[in-house]
Amino acid sequence: MMSCNPAIGGLGKGHLVREVDALDGIIGRASDRAAIHYRMLNSSKGKAVQGPRIQADRKRFQSAVHDLLATTKNLLVIPGDATSLQIDGGMVSGVNLADGTTLRSRATVLATGTFLNAKMFRGTVREQGGRINERSATRLGEQLIGLGFPMGRLKTGTPPRLDGRTIDWSGLEIQESDGDCWSMSPLGRRELPQLFCAVTRTNCLTHDVVRNSAAESPLLSGDIEGRGPRYCPSIEDKVVRFGDRQGHQVFLEPEGLDNSLVYPNGLSTSLSTETQRAMLQTIAGLEAVEIVAPGYAVEYDYLDPRALDHRLAVRSVGGLFCAGQINGTTGYEEAAAQGIIAGINAANHATATEPLVLDRSSSYMAVMIDDLVLQGATEPYRMLTARAEYRLQLRADNASTRLTDSGITMGCVGSERRQWWLARKEQLSRATEIVNSRADGLGDYADRARRYSWNSADLRRTELFGDIDDAVLEEIAEDVAYAPYVARQRAELKAIGGAESAAIPAELNYLSLAGLSTEMREKLTAARPSTIGEARRVRGITPAALATILVAARRVSS
Repeated sequence: MMSCNPAIGGLGKGHLVREVDALDGIIGRASDRAAIHYRMLNSSKGKAVQGPRIQADRKRFQSAVHDLLATTKNLLVIPGDATSLQIDGGMVSGVNLADGTTLRSRATVLATGTFLNAKMFRGTVREQGGRINERSATRLGEQLIGLGFPMGRLKTGTPPRLDGRTIDWSGLEIQESDGDCWSMSPLGRRELPQLFCAVTRTNCLTHDVVRNSAAESPLLSGDIEGRGPRYCPSIEDKVVRFGDRQGHQVFLEPEGLDNSLVYPNGLSTSLSTETQRAMLQTIAGLEAVEIVAPGYAVEYDYLDPRALDHRLAVRSVGGLFCAGQINGTTGYEEAAAQGIIAGINAANHATATEPLVLDRSSSYMAVMIDDLVLQGATEPYRMLTARAEYRLQLRADNASTRLTDSGITMGCVGSERRQWWLARKEQLSRATEIVNSRADGLGDYADRARRYSWNSADLRRTELFGDIDDAVLEEIAEDVAYAPYVARQRAELKAIGGAESAAIPAELNYLSLAGLSTEMREKLTAARPSTIGEARRVRGITPAALATILVAARRVSS
C-alpha cells in the first residue's frame, strides 16, 4: 500500500529504484505497470544527477505488487498480526502472531514502517495508529525497548486528499508526462494512459492561516517530540523555518485513472480539518476545493541504525535484520533498497552462505547503508545525490551494469532478467571493444562528448555499431562523456586519504558551496572545523562532502 505520496523515484530516489530493479526487486516493474505520469527530473543536466520519477495509480500499484509476489517462486505469504519476536539464546527463532501461532525461522526481517508505538495527530485530535484505520504495533515496540535496543522517535506526515473535480485547473501550470518512452525498469513498459500534473503555490494568506493556528498545531506546540524529514517538511515547518518566503510550490498529483483524488504534494500538515480547509481555499485553483480525507502527522519509534552492521543485521541478536523506516529512513525507495539488501542477507544467513555487502563506489544503496550504520539518523534519512562521492559513475542508466552480476552470484535474479542481462552485457562488451579499438575513428565524437553535446545518435552515425541497441549506445556515450570527470573525481577522493591535517580556512563559506546538502552546510557552519580530519568527524558529513570541502579549501588558500 502506498501510504503517502502515490509516486516512485525522483532525485537520488530514482537511482535506488533502478538499483533495486537491477537486483530483480519488483518496485521498478510495479511502477511501470501503474504509471500514469513519467517525468525525468533534472533532465537539462547530466545523466549522473537525473532522477526518473513516476506518478502511480495507487490501486494499480498495489495490484501490480500483489501480482508480482504471487508469481514469485518459493514465497509463502501469511497474513497476520506480528506481536513479538521469539528469541532463544540471543538468536531469533521465530515470530509470534496475535492468534497464538509461532512462525519458526532462522532469520527474520523487521520492516515495521511507521507503526512501532505509533500515534497520529490532527489538530487537537490524538489517535493510536500508524495509518488511518490501522492500529500501531504496540506490543512489538514494547518488546524492542525491553530488549534494550537503542530506540528513538521520528515524525512523518501526509497532506489532505482533494476532490479533483472541485479544483479550477484553468489557470494553473500544467506538467504533461514526458514524451520519451523511457521506463523505470528495462523489463517494463508504459501500459496506461498518461495524465497531467499541475503546479500552484501557497501565498501570504496561506501562511497567515497557518501562523494564526499555531496553538492547535501539535508540531508547533511541542506535542510531537520526534523530528520530521528535513527535505519534505510540513507546511507548518515551512512557514516557521522560511518566514521570509512569499510562497511555496504545491504539486497537484492525480492518484488514479478511476477516481478524482488529487494529492497536493508540498502540503503535509497536522493542523485541524477546519484549518486545512481554510488554508487550501487561499491557494490559486483550490478556492472551492473539497477535502476527501484530511492530512495528519504520525510519530513512531525507530531503531538507531548504528545498532546494525552493513548487512542490516542487528549486532546484538543473531538472525535479526531490519529494513525501512524502522532504521530511520523515509520514503518507499529507501525502504525498498534496504528491503532487498536485508532480504538477501537474511536468506544468506539462514543458509550459511556469504553475505552481500556493497561498497560505496558500487551503488547508492551502499552509500545509504554506510551512512546509516556509521552515522546514525537523528531525522528521517532521505537519499540525495550529494551524499554519494562517486555519483558521477553511479548513474541511474547503468545500475544493471553495476549490480546485476552481483545479483546473479547471490541467486536473487530470475530467469527473465538473467536472459535480458546476458544479452545486454554482450552488446555492452562489443560496443566498448569498438570504442576502445577505434579511438581514431571516434575522436571527433569523444571531443563532442566531453563538451556535453553528445548522445547515442553520434555513435550510430559512425556506422561501426551495427545492430547494437540504442540504449546500449546511450550508456556507452555517457561513459565516454563522463570518463575525464570520473578520473578527476577519483584523484580528489584519493587525495582525501592523506589530507586529515589539511587546513580549512576560517573564512570558508560553507553556505555557498555547491554539492553540499542544506543539512551539511548548517552542521559545518555551526562546527567550523579547522582541518579535514575535524570535518570528517562532524556527524552526517559524507566523503563526497569532504572532497568538495578539500577542493574549496585549497582554492581559498591559493
